[in-house]
Amino acid sequence: MFQKLKDKDNAYKEIRRISIIAICASAIIGIVAQGFNYAKLKQVQNQIYVLADGKVMQAYASSRAANIPVEAKDHIRNFHFYFFNLDPDDTQIKKNIGKALYLADNSAKKAHDNLTQQGFYTQVISSNTSQRITIDSIALNLDKQPYKFKCFAIQELIQTNGTVTRTLITAGQLKTISRSEKNAHGFLIENWRVLQNNDIKTLNGNRP
Repeated sequence: MFQKLKDKDNAYKEIRRISIIAICASAIIGIVAQGFNYAKLKQVQNQIYVLADGKVMQAYASSRAANIPVEAKDHIRNFHFYFFNLDPDDTQIKKNIGKALYLADNSAKKAHDNLTQQGFYTQVISSNTSQRITIDSIALNLDKQPYKFKCFAIQELIQTNGTVTRTLITAGQLKTISRSEKNAHGFLIENWRVLQNNDIKTLNGNRP
């Protein structure tokens, strides 16, 4: 009688031990599965699919800090492109200058106003001049905000009777602001100024 009770007690303990092991194993499996699912979810969230020319391409999201050098330099390039790339067309000039002024503070507006008062844009139109800029390099100091920069470029004034080539060096600083449709990188150029703009070559001849 006592042996049977003892056997039942041992069987009960064995069942309880197995049940505890099974419960612990299930809990561990659940935790591992949750962790795996979370990792996969984060991976999916960092994947961006872009439709370009009818093709789906995968891109990856990353922190703003990781992209600051690339975005800052692209912001500076875009500003100079819109400010200096001009054709002898009043509508095109106003459109480009308008885009440039969204990327900079009042220092760029003052430079534009000075050029307007000097009759520069009128001269571009009346002389049938196209202006182009090629950026050689951008020196950018990311040690602290606002980020100071210098932009080194070549400027060409292309006319019917020839082309004037100039060196162009500008400087300023970048302040971080909110992104917008007209300012995709979320920077604002401050204290912008032209340090050097000298003729280096004049090529006579007809425009191609």
